Amino acid sequence: MTVTLDVHRPTAVVTGASSGIGRATAHRLVALGWRVIGVGRDPRRCAAAEREIAGGGDGFTMLRGDFTLMSEVIRVASEIRSLTTGLDVLINNAGGVRDRRIVTAEGAEATFAANHLAPFLLTRELLPLLRGTAAARRPRSVRVIAVASTAHRASKGMNWRDLQGLETFHAGGAYVQAKLANILFTRELARRVAAEGIVAQVMHPGVVATNFATYGDPALRAHLAASVQVAPDEPAETLVWLATDPAAGRGSGRYFHRKREEIPAEVARDDDAAGRLWVETEKLLSAMGC
Repeated sequence: MTVTLDVHRPTAVVTGASSGIGRATAHRLVALGWRVIGVGRDPRRCAAAEREIAGGGDGFTMLRGDFTLMSEVIRVASEIRSLTTGLDVLINNAGGVRDRRIVTAEGAEATFAANHLAPFLLTRELLPLLRGTAAARRPRSVRVIAVASTAHRASKGMNWRDLQGLETFHAGGAYVQAKLANILFTRELARRVAAEGIVAQVMHPGVVATNFATYGDPALRAHLAASVQVAPDEPAETLVWLATDPAAGRGSGRYFHRKREEIPAEVARDDDAAGRLWVETEKLLSAMGC
């Protein structure tokens, strides 16, 4: 069923909606009367989320896709475009971390692919929908929201010589680099779409009790186990606020935690790096045929 642009019922896409923060966010938006298209990877979790969130209604649709593969991102974007003629909010929540270097069939490193390349590509593919909706909505109500991490503060800057870590891979370093990329991407996206009334924001969720570290290395799992963790509903509340509240649309390219703006690390505020990352990412995607 195709969803047309509805003045009274906005539409959101939430990636990673089959569990954790994404699932809690999708549930909250549907409860507020939104139409939500979720994206998840695991078939069983996707089916369970759809049963729970949709509840027999038409407010939630779940799509499946493996976002370590850009061909899957392209396919999912096409399915989204077939489902709706309008898109008010895109929440790039899906991500993850690996305990070793995994190179996909497309030649991408899996952590960098899932955390940066996939949200970049999905956003690019859905920009026509976002732009069309922005032209019909009040200014700054159409938004792209990224989920980053305070882990970006451990970075000394993007490794331009080995952007994906294909040559010098370290599990923790790969995640740190990808999360810095989320913030730089949001910063450059905000600059590029400002004139069209689209807002781009980024948040960090804190340490959340989810299955995030399932494929992480022992050090990461031990660190998270020893940390105070919050329930997925807490960061979901911030994501819904970023998606819906007028205050969250004032300014763009900002970084939030618990509905409060924070200042990211200096390397994440580098406009030259943000612009360069956009160009380098386009090159990587072009080499993959995207």
